[in-house]
Amino acid sequence: MENTLILIHSSQQQLVIQLKIEHADLDALVDEAGQAPPVDELMFKRLKKRRLQLRERIARLESFLTPPELA
Repeated sequence: MENTLILIHSSQQQLVIQLKIEHADLDALVDEAGQAPPVDELMFKRLKKRRLQLRERIARLESFLTPPELA
């Protein structure tokens, strides 16, 4: 059982890393799209929305991975 929990934890950490890479890539795309005229507003909004969704998912996963603080 303990080995299974370690594997799950490890795979979740790998997922967080992958999501952070994807978020950084989107960050770069949003920056480029915001500076390059003409801007496709719909595409720009979709990129920003996806970036926010990734940020929220990363935060949720990290909260599960981080042990609660002892009082």
